[in-house]
Amino acid sequence: MTQFSGSHILSVNQLDLDAINTIFNVAEDMTPYALREKRTKVLDGAILGNLFFEPSTRTRVSFGCAFNLLGGHVRETVGMGSSSLSKGESLYDTARVLSTYSDVIAMRHPEPFSVKEFAEGSRVPVINGGDGSNEHPTQALLDLFTIQKELSHHGQDISGMHIAMVGDLKHGRTVHSLSRLLCMYKDIQFTLISPTDLAMPDYVISDIENAGHKITITDQLEGNLHQADILYLTRIQEERFPSQDEADKYRGKFRLNHSIYTQHCKSNTVIMHPLPRDSRAAANELDNDLNSHPSLAIFRQADNGLLIRMALFALTLGVENELKQHECPVNWYSRKADR
Repeated sequence: MTQFSGSHILSVNQLDLDAINTIFNVAEDMTPYALREKRTKVLDGAILGNLFFEPSTRTRVSFGCAFNLLGGHVRETVGMGSSSLSKGESLYDTARVLSTYSDVIAMRHPEPFSVKEFAEGSRVPVINGGDGSNEHPTQALLDLFTIQKELSHHGQDISGMHIAMVGDLKHGRTVHSLSRLLCMYKDIQFTLISPTDLAMPDYVISDIENAGHKITITDQLEGNLHQADILYLTRIQEERFPSQDEADKYRGKFRLNHSIYTQHCKSNTVIMHPLPRDSRAAANELDNDLNSHPSLAIFRQADNGLLIRMALFALTLGVENELKQHECPVNWYSRKADR
């Protein structure tokens, strides 16, 4: 991808290493604004159409906050029932109309490839916030950004690392997109741990193998974590199952707590999770007794999502080099700025 300005961000397949490095460099530039050390009004007057037709907390709110922190305004549509899609309107027609009201659109939809279909009718850039079980490119970017930052603290690079992905790998769009990004690097060891029926899709496995990486596929957690540099857990994606009973068959199969981590992982294995983690007793895939553990990166991961989404807005609207020209002081007390 050589041109960001005016472009849709629909799939990680659009990106190469140069594009990823550009996004990460701009994301780093966003740090003082995210921490409220400074403000920028570079997108003053611009409007984000934040269209979330599937439940979301972090992704929806972080897209909105990212745009606000650049000085823009946010208009939200939440839930299928609150839109004309519930009346039978096509995604194309919806896009043609709503893109008139917006300068950029972030969209989540439960059907695979729906955001691409929507983008075909849009007159402004569209950023994919998750399309069913297909992809979640901004999550993959923030995950990769987090991996790079976490490993750098230990003097490691992404190339040559060992990542263990655990849980519902069949329906987990975050691991699908992240795996595709990791295929751009070298000499990565993948350990894929899931119930047999929830294994990583064959096309993702083929991508990993064709990129020359090593891969281990297993349904056993214990005994397969001891060399992992990154441990990436996912919840059971119950919304993708035909019934609650079907999802419940797999709930709680893989759990990580302080005792299991200490017994089976390296002392500095980074723990990641795209959130939300399912903290109900029947699931509890990532226990609260790890909340203060220095290797738990899940909240740093979420913080990085704000930086990545700010960067994508700046790049798609072509203002990444104008941030400082529109700076102004923060007028209120911010605990973030004291960190």
